Amino acid sequence: MEGASTSRRSSKRAVTGREAPIHSLGSDILCSVFSLLNHFDLVRCSAVCHSWNKTIYTSSLMRDMYYKMNPLVKKNSLAVPSQSSMKRYLEELAMEQHELALSTGSAQVFQWKAHPIRTTLCRMNRGFILTGGDKVLRLWSAQTGKYMDEFHVPTGSSVIDYDFDENKIVGLTASQVCIWRRHGQRGIVQSQKGLFAHGLCMSYADPEVVIGCEDGRARVFDMYSRSCSRIIRLQSGPLSCLTITQDQLIAGGSTFGSVAIADITSGERLALLKSSFSPTGMKCLSFNAQSYLLFAGSTSGYAHCWDLRTLKPLWEKRVSPNVIYSTHHMFKETSILAVGGLDGILRILDQSTGEILKSYIVDPRGSQSNSSKLQNQNIEKKQAVSLDEDLRVDVIPRNSRPSITCLAVGMKKVVTTHVGNFVRLWKFNQ
Repeated sequence: MEGASTSRRSSKRAVTGREAPIHSLGSDILCSVFSLLNHFDLVRCSAVCHSWNKTIYTSSLMRDMYYKMNPLVKKNSLAVPSQSSMKRYLEELAMEQHELALSTGSAQVFQWKAHPIRTTLCRMNRGFILTGGDKVLRLWSAQTGKYMDEFHVPTGSSVIDYDFDENKIVGLTASQVCIWRRHGQRGIVQSQKGLFAHGLCMSYADPEVVIGCEDGRARVFDMYSRSCSRIIRLQSGPLSCLTITQDQLIAGGSTFGSVAIADITSGERLALLKSSFSPTGMKCLSFNAQSYLLFAGSTSGYAHCWDLRTLKPLWEKRVSPNVIYSTHHMFKETSILAVGGLDGILRILDQSTGEILKSYIVDPRGSQSNSSKLQNQNIEKKQAVSLDEDLRVDVIPRNSRPSITCLAVGMKKVVTTHVGNFVRLWKFNQ
């Protein structure tokens, strides 16, 4: 009888030519399945379709099941107000777990050769890593490290700076802006030559790209008209780093040790933020839209923090004996800041105080090779080790801590590029 029933079901599938759709599952069944997942996977599932999103974020049964599967959550300091949405709860809980993982946990490090000669830049966004080296940008999976795609600079110039979103990549060479489409018909948009010279850094917020140049001026480039709409004088010396805030402010760092704040619409310079420690040159900037704090890394190893609401410094701490090349944090992250530089140590700082919460290097005692041969790609698996607070950097062998040229932070992940042609993906666990 069971065989006949199976035969009829198989026959029915053969006639219809398809399986029953996943949307035919009721909300109770979906809740039962979702209750087996952790909050990170729940957030990912919520992006699959509208019905899953509604089930995850509005079902009170889901919240009860989640507490049942995770009894320790009730003892956590994070309370869930009765009127808060499930979406906000999951986002806050995921962010808290991310911050705990980076500041108190351990990490496995996955390393692979990203470019033939050198890999100097990296960005991470929506589950993808984009690395820059030589005259090509390469896209990787942030989950597995698998090679996904690549984008060439048609002029043969090297990419100096870039960023990307789900639809496009915006890159800067010394004399041009290049925009690549990521989906659909592949194409590239280039600015005319001669609009600016000696571009050193960039930041963009649709529809404008702001280019920091060697003459201390910021050129505002309109991506749709492909023209330079404004020129703003920020510094008397070269602009070494640049970022744009959500309310149309430009922050431009100088090799002379100051950060200029200007209004992108009027072109008016509003403030000049300076370090109390001199001499020091600014190498990197990152702006937190949630807390309105601006972070910077300098050539003398100081990390700086200013509150853009008051235009006053909150703290300045020397966290490294050498230059800091990169600082970064997640978009909605208000607790921790990742810092990397010449000494090759990945440091996790408290955004509020500048205190070093954790310092990491890769364990030099060996690695495991994962020869998956994806696109002829060999990924090495290593272990990160945390350093004691009082350990002197100079006693750590230099080959155990290659300089960090750039870093980017994702959910329980940090990607780093180094002096060389390899990239490292740090995956953190509590």
